[in-house]
Amino acid sequence: MAKQRAKSPMPCPCGSGLSFEQCCQPLLLGQKFAETAEQLMRSRYSAFTQQHWAYLRQTWHASTCPTELEDDHPPQWCGLQVLSHLAVIDNDENRSEVEFVARYKVNGRAFRLHERSRFVREAGRWWYVDGDFTDS
Repeated sequence: MAKQRAKSPMPCPCGSGLSFEQCCQPLLLGQKFAETAEQLMRSRYSAFTQQHWAYLRQTWHASTCPTELEDDHPPQWCGLQVLSHLAVIDNDENRSEVEFVARYKVNGRAFRLHERSRFVREAGRWWYVDGDFTDS
């Protein structure tokens, strides 16, 4: 009888170095909430790679969430690099900014999405609000 090889865990698409099961999957499945804005941003990137539109809607602040998110021809996501995470948490405000570069391909052509995303913490949960794209 031949021995079966154990499957190696799938690396998390967010690039954290952890397995998907240890990193973003519990968030996408609703088993836990992101503890930081960076963790939420990483999980949202993973949701884009998985076309998990419901999670993206569930983590988007109601004031800015678009009505349509589904993409019939989503890009092929190739990698994520977090450049910075700035958190401002005090008695009156819970907000954060995460700057990142996401690489992707459309019809074999490579692109970069460089964004500075804004997040807010309300009722103990982080929410994506919006972001500014940069050219660099």
